[in-house]
Amino acid sequence: MTVPQSRRQLLTGWGRTAPSSADVVHAVHPTVVDQAMTGATAGTGRGLVARGLGRSYGDAAQNAGGTVVDMTWLDGIHEVDLDRGLVRVGGGVSLQTLMERFVPLGWFVPVTPGTRLVTVGGAIAADIHGKNHHLDGSFCSHVTRMTLVTPTGAFDLTPASDPDLFWATAGGMGLTGVVTEATVQMIPVETSYLLVDTERARDLDDVMDRMLTGDAGYHYSVAWIDCQATGSRLGRSVLTRGDHARLDQLPARLRTAPDRARAFVPRTLATVPLTPPSGLLNPLTVGAFNEFWFRKAPKRQLAKPHHMTSFFHPLDGVARWNRLYGARGFLQYQFVVADHQSETVRRVIEQLAEIKLASFLAVLKRFGPGDPGPLSFPMPGWTLALDLPVGHPGLDGLLDRLDEQVLAAGGRVYLAKDSRLAPATFAAMYPRLDAWRSVRDRVDPDGVLRSDLGRRLGLSPDASPPTQRRTSKATTSGKATTSGKATGSGKAAGSGKAATPRKAAASGKATASGKPAASGSGTPKAAEPGRAARRSAPATPTTPTTPTPPTDRTIP
Repeated sequence: MTVPQSRRQLLTGWGRTAPSSADVVHAVHPTVVDQAMTGATAGTGRGLVARGLGRSYGDAAQNAGGTVVDMTWLDGIHEVDLDRGLVRVGGGVSLQTLMERFVPLGWFVPVTPGTRLVTVGGAIAADIHGKNHHLDGSFCSHVTRMTLVTPTGAFDLTPASDPDLFWATAGGMGLTGVVTEATVQMIPVETSYLLVDTERARDLDDVMDRMLTGDAGYHYSVAWIDCQATGSRLGRSVLTRGDHARLDQLPARLRTAPDRARAFVPRTLATVPLTPPSGLLNPLTVGAFNEFWFRKAPKRQLAKPHHMTSFFHPLDGVARWNRLYGARGFLQYQFVVADHQSETVRRVIEQLAEIKLASFLAVLKRFGPGDPGPLSFPMPGWTLALDLPVGHPGLDGLLDRLDEQVLAAGGRVYLAKDSRLAPATFAAMYPRLDAWRSVRDRVDPDGVLRSDLGRRLGLSPDASPPTQRRTSKATTSGKATTSGKATGSGKAAGSGKAATPRKAAASGKATASGKPAASGSGTPKAAEPGRAARRSAPATPTTPTTPTPPTDRTIP
């Protein structure tokens, strides 16, 4: 049996908390995934999980003491049908690459979250959603076929051929297998611009009423919430809604330059060069920013052209923006509740204001019907996402209370953002968990597919005891894990020091910060081999015996 080469690395999620050490294998060819899966199946180690660009906020793409397969090398565009908008790609292709290649040709990704730095495989694993869920659903609703490598073999899946396994993989956080290829149905566009309506809402009731009565008339809708506002201004918001712009709807300077109107060339406007001290984002600074942002927004502006990059992914213009939360890192808390439980949203915002917890980013959206996946997050209703700095003395207690309130309202928390949910609470929020486990056991009877998230939530066979729950304090305890236990040899991501990243400049691949190299926007060929066919296997790396204390070069 050929054993793929690996290198021990310290990994974190985008929140830069709870680092753990794993043997990272670069999937330079699909056979490497097969070899790694076979090795993990035959061995007695701690299993395997795939990893894309590392934009899950918590521990979903980590596997302490085990194997992590870096999928970003499987970035080939294999087959394109420009008449129908169908593209067959490697699981490591990023949404940014799809936009760069296909927006100039008249096709856009069907669903994008707040970052374009997500791989197709990761989009499937999290069944990502965007500002258009109320009309278009989640990402996996637009996947027509996928190749899934499991410990019991590879499966060519469609929603019809094996619906149980297909939908268990949608939102299954990589614990049913590794997606090496997928066919995605793109959506037609004429330009890389949207016509956007922007309006201020005076409070939470005002913005919710506008969304309830008006969202159906827009393809995309999102509201930024000022969580520092209190009293009569509680939940004051800036609501932005838009639709893809036709060429004849754009200003003359763009209409007369069609290539410019269709161009998709994202730029980095700034980079956070260093990790500032924790506490930079505090109630005072965030309150000042929120006041500026609310006043800056027009009271009412109609049909303003916005480029896709600024409308969908404003934070991607600031490289390594996650450093702004300081050495301790941050977490994101995102939940969904049904329409008739909208008071839960109000209570959450009230409780944030009460303990003066600064949320730099608070986003409210509406969901339509969810996908059939047992672990897929969206359900009809309201979803609120909050970025919260780690270190506030009241954070753990607040999150426990929010879990209880969301659960009591029949809602749930998004696993791609989670870093501290309790196993029992998770099981109650996802009542079809047993159906998912049944499918997982069919393709992975020995529990080879494992992750730190899987252990924490009781999804992996070597899970932590069900009574344990990771708190926000625990995530920054200063210890890195290599085998599920604290080693003491590595400090947490909060230390502000860095592990050595894989070399990316020469390869053109994603850097440790998660920024991928531009792949060009030329017309794709019917089959493009990707890096696997363009590059030989890497040289044997040096494997350190203990994890290196993480720094700003820790992946991501």
